[in-house]
Amino acid sequence: MHWNSLNDFFAMGGYGLYVWGSFGACALGMLIEPLLLRARRRAIVARVPAKELME
Repeated sequence: MHWNSLNDFFAMGGYGLYVWGSFGACALGMLIEPLLLRARRRAIVARVPAKELME
């Protein structure tokens, strides 16, 4: 496909909102997922020693 300008590229033949919205949602998910996993791991690691002391 050939675009005459940068605006044509971002418009993507009328599908730009769908294309760039999908790209943004995917990128956001890829950024948030490692942060959520790290927070979950820290919570589990912090909880394990307290659980072992109760036994």
